[in-house]
Amino acid sequence: MDQLIELIQNNVAYAPYIIFVALLLAGFNLPISEDVMLFITALLAADSPDMLVPLFCSVFFGAYFSDLICYTLGRTLGPRIWKFKFFASMAPAERVDQLSHYLKKYGAITLFLGRFIPFGVRNALFLTAGLGKMDARKFAFFDFLACSISCTAQFSLYYHFGQDVVEYVKKGNIVFFSLACAVVLGILIRMKVKKSAKTREATPEQN
Repeated sequence: MDQLIELIQNNVAYAPYIIFVALLLAGFNLPISEDVMLFITALLAADSPDMLVPLFCSVFFGAYFSDLICYTLGRTLGPRIWKFKFFASMAPAERVDQLSHYLKKYGAITLFLGRFIPFGVRNALFLTAGLGKMDARKFAFFDFLACSISCTAQFSLYYHFGQDVVEYVKKGNIVFFSLACAVVLGILIRMKVKKSAKTREATPEQN
Protein backbone atom coordinates (compact mmCIF):
# COMPACT_ATOMS: atom_id res chain seq x y z
CA MET A 1 0.00 0.00 0.00
CA ASP A 2 2.82 2.42 0.84
CA GLN A 3 4.33 2.13 -2.63
CA LEU A 4 0.91 2.58 -4.22
CA ILE A 5 0.22 5.69 -2.15
CA GLU A 6 3.61 7.11 -3.11
CA LEU A 7 2.91 6.40 -6.79
CA ILE A 8 -0.43 8.22 -6.57
CA GLN A 9 1.01 11.23 -4.75
CA ASN A 10 3.90 11.55 -7.20
CA ASN A 11 1.62 11.35 -10.24
CA VAL A 12 -1.37 13.49 -9.35
CA ALA A 13 -2.30 14.08 -12.99
CA TYR A 14 -2.75 10.34 -13.48
CA ALA A 15 -4.09 9.66 -9.99
CA PRO A 16 -7.73 9.01 -11.06
CA TYR A 17 -6.59 6.25 -13.43
CA ILE A 18 -4.22 4.69 -10.89
CA ILE A 19 -6.87 4.76 -8.16
CA PHE A 20 -9.53 3.24 -10.39
CA VAL A 21 -7.30 0.40 -11.60
CA ALA A 22 -5.98 -0.26 -8.08
CA LEU A 23 -9.51 -0.67 -6.71
CA LEU A 24 -10.44 -2.98 -9.59
CA LEU A 25 -7.46 -5.16 -8.62
CA ALA A 26 -8.76 -5.18 -5.04
CA GLY A 27 -11.78 -7.02 -6.43
CA PHE A 28 -9.40 -9.87 -7.31
CA ASN A 29 -8.29 -10.02 -3.65
CA LEU A 30 -5.14 -7.93 -3.91
CA PRO A 31 -4.40 -6.28 -0.54
CA ILE A 32 -5.60 -2.79 -1.45
CA SER A 33 -7.73 -1.05 1.17
CA GLU A 34 -10.78 0.81 -0.11
CA ASP A 35 -10.84 2.92 3.07
CA VAL A 36 -7.23 4.02 2.63
CA MET A 37 -7.87 4.83 -1.03
CA LEU A 38 -10.85 6.98 -0.07
CA PHE A 39 -8.70 8.86 2.43
CA ILE A 40 -5.81 9.44 0.02
CA THR A 41 -8.13 10.46 -2.81
CA ALA A 42 -9.99 12.95 -0.64
CA LEU A 43 -6.72 14.57 0.52
CA LEU A 44 -5.56 14.88 -3.10
CA ALA A 45 -8.88 16.49 -4.03
CA ALA A 46 -8.53 18.95 -1.14
CA ASP A 47 -5.09 19.97 -2.41
CA SER A 48 -6.25 20.03 -6.05
CA PRO A 49 -9.92 21.18 -6.09
CA ASP A 50 -9.94 21.28 -9.88
CA MET A 51 -9.58 17.48 -9.84
CA LEU A 52 -12.37 16.89 -7.32
CA VAL A 53 -14.84 15.32 -9.76
CA PRO A 54 -12.45 12.92 -11.57
CA LEU A 55 -10.88 11.87 -8.27
CA PHE A 56 -14.22 11.15 -6.63
CA CYS A 57 -15.52 9.31 -9.70
CA SER A 58 -12.38 7.17 -9.81
CA VAL A 59 -12.66 6.04 -6.19
CA PHE A 60 -16.43 5.60 -6.29
CA PHE A 61 -16.65 3.61 -9.51
CA GLY A 62 -13.46 1.74 -8.66
CA ALA A 63 -15.03 0.61 -5.38
CA TYR A 64 -18.35 -0.27 -6.99
CA PHE A 65 -16.90 -2.23 -9.92
CA SER A 66 -14.57 -3.98 -7.49
CA ASP A 67 -17.66 -5.29 -5.69
CA LEU A 68 -19.11 -6.48 -8.99
CA ILE A 69 -15.88 -8.31 -9.74
CA CYS A 70 -16.08 -10.21 -6.43
CA TYR A 71 -19.70 -11.10 -7.11
CA THR A 72 -18.93 -12.25 -10.67
CA LEU A 73 -16.02 -14.42 -9.48
CA GLY A 74 -18.30 -16.23 -7.07
CA ARG A 75 -21.13 -16.61 -9.58
CA THR A 76 -18.86 -17.73 -12.43
CA LEU A 77 -16.45 -20.04 -10.62
CA GLY A 78 -18.90 -21.40 -8.06
CA PRO A 79 -17.49 -24.10 -5.72
CA ARG A 80 -14.48 -24.40 -8.04
CA ILE A 81 -13.16 -21.21 -6.45
CA TRP A 82 -11.66 -23.21 -3.58
CA LYS A 83 -9.35 -24.90 -6.07
CA PHE A 84 -7.61 -21.53 -6.50
CA LYS A 85 -5.83 -20.61 -3.29
CA PHE A 86 -5.51 -16.99 -4.41
CA PHE A 87 -9.29 -16.56 -4.65
CA ALA A 88 -10.24 -19.02 -1.91
CA SER A 89 -8.43 -16.87 0.65
CA MET A 90 -11.05 -14.17 0.02
CA ALA A 91 -13.65 -16.26 1.79
CA PRO A 92 -12.83 -19.36 3.84
CA ALA A 93 -15.54 -22.02 3.57
CA GLU A 94 -16.64 -21.44 7.18
CA ARG A 95 -17.18 -17.72 6.61
CA VAL A 96 -19.04 -18.39 3.36
CA ASP A 97 -21.43 -20.75 5.19
CA GLN A 98 -22.13 -18.10 7.82
CA LEU A 99 -22.61 -15.27 5.33
CA SER A 100 -24.72 -17.50 3.09
CA HIS A 101 -27.04 -18.14 6.03
CA TYR A 102 -27.48 -14.40 6.63
CA LEU A 103 -28.02 -13.71 2.92
CA LYS A 104 -30.72 -16.39 2.68
CA LYS A 105 -32.42 -15.23 5.86
CA TYR A 106 -32.17 -11.45 5.49
CA GLY A 107 -31.36 -11.00 1.81
CA ALA A 108 -30.50 -7.50 0.62
CA ILE A 109 -30.38 -6.19 4.21
CA THR A 110 -27.26 -8.28 4.83
CA LEU A 111 -25.71 -7.02 1.60
CA PHE A 112 -26.46 -3.39 2.45
CA LEU A 113 -25.11 -3.55 6.00
CA GLY A 114 -22.10 -5.61 5.01
CA ARG A 115 -20.95 -2.80 2.71
CA PHE A 116 -20.01 -0.80 5.82
CA ILE A 117 -17.79 -3.50 7.34
CA PRO A 118 -14.10 -3.51 6.33
CA PHE A 119 -11.44 -6.08 7.31
CA GLY A 120 -12.11 -8.45 4.40
CA VAL A 121 -15.78 -8.99 5.22
CA ARG A 122 -16.92 -6.99 2.19
CA ASN A 123 -15.16 -9.14 -0.39
CA ALA A 124 -16.23 -12.33 1.35
CA LEU A 125 -19.85 -11.14 1.37
CA PHE A 126 -19.86 -10.17 -2.30
CA LEU A 127 -18.21 -13.46 -3.24
CA THR A 128 -20.80 -15.36 -1.20
CA ALA A 129 -23.62 -13.47 -2.94
CA GLY A 130 -22.21 -14.68 -6.24
CA LEU A 131 -21.77 -18.24 -5.01
CA GLY A 132 -25.38 -18.23 -3.84
CA LYS A 133 -26.55 -17.02 -7.29
CA MET A 134 -28.14 -13.89 -5.81
CA ASP A 135 -30.07 -12.02 -8.50
CA ALA A 136 -27.51 -9.88 -10.34
CA ARG A 137 -29.80 -6.86 -10.72
CA LYS A 138 -30.72 -6.98 -7.05
CA PHE A 139 -27.06 -7.20 -6.04
CA ALA A 140 -26.05 -4.35 -8.36
CA PHE A 141 -28.85 -2.09 -7.11
CA PHE A 142 -28.38 -2.54 -3.36
CA ASP A 143 -24.60 -2.46 -3.58
CA PHE A 144 -24.77 0.73 -5.64
CA LEU A 145 -27.01 2.27 -2.99
CA ALA A 146 -24.75 1.25 -0.11
CA CYS A 147 -21.59 2.23 -2.02
CA SER A 148 -23.08 5.67 -2.78
CA ILE A 149 -23.76 6.31 0.90
CA SER A 150 -20.49 4.98 2.32
CA CYS A 151 -18.14 6.44 -0.32
CA THR A 152 -19.81 9.85 -0.43
CA ALA A 153 -19.92 10.18 3.36
CA GLN A 154 -16.31 9.15 3.94
CA PHE A 155 -14.93 11.11 1.00
CA SER A 156 -16.76 14.27 2.12
CA LEU A 157 -15.51 13.98 5.69
CA TYR A 158 -11.91 13.38 4.63
CA TYR A 159 -12.11 16.15 2.04
CA HIS A 160 -13.29 18.75 4.56
CA PHE A 161 -11.53 17.61 7.74
CA GLY A 162 -8.63 15.38 6.68
CA GLN A 163 -6.71 13.31 9.22
CA ASP A 164 -8.69 14.74 12.13
CA VAL A 165 -11.76 12.61 11.40
CA VAL A 166 -10.12 9.24 10.61
CA GLU A 167 -10.77 7.79 14.06
CA TYR A 168 -14.26 9.26 14.13
CA VAL A 169 -15.08 7.62 10.80
CA LYS A 170 -13.88 4.24 12.09
CA LYS A 171 -15.98 4.57 15.21
CA GLY A 172 -18.86 5.95 13.17
CA ASN A 173 -18.87 2.84 10.97
CA ILE A 174 -19.11 0.67 14.06
CA VAL A 175 -21.89 2.80 15.56
CA PHE A 176 -23.80 2.93 12.27
CA PHE A 177 -23.55 -0.81 11.81
CA SER A 178 -24.64 -1.48 15.40
CA LEU A 179 -27.63 0.86 15.13
CA ALA A 180 -28.62 -0.55 11.76
CA CYS A 181 -28.45 -4.09 13.12
CA ALA A 182 -30.60 -3.07 16.10
CA VAL A 183 -33.20 -1.49 13.81
CA VAL A 184 -33.26 -4.49 11.49
CA LEU A 185 -33.51 -6.88 14.43
CA GLY A 186 -36.40 -4.84 15.84
CA ILE A 187 -38.22 -4.94 12.50
CA LEU A 188 -37.72 -8.70 12.15
CA ILE A 189 -38.95 -9.35 15.69
CA ARG A 190 -42.02 -7.19 15.08
CA MET A 191 -42.75 -9.02 11.82
CA LYS A 192 -42.38 -12.38 13.57
CA VAL A 193 -44.72 -11.34 16.38
CA LYS A 194 -47.33 -10.15 13.87
CA LYS A 195 -47.01 -13.39 11.90
CA SER A 196 -47.45 -15.47 15.05
CA ALA A 197 -50.52 -13.44 16.04
CA LYS A 198 -52.10 -13.95 12.61
CA THR A 199 -51.35 -17.67 12.76
CA ARG A 200 -53.08 -17.97 16.15
CA GLU A 201 -56.09 -16.03 14.85
CA ALA A 202 -56.35 -18.25 11.76
CA THR A 203 -56.08 -21.47 13.77
CA PRO A 204 -59.52 -22.66 14.98
CA GLU A 205 -59.84 -23.28 18.68
CA GLN A 206 -60.03 -26.91 19.66
CA ASN A 207 -62.68 -27.94 22.20
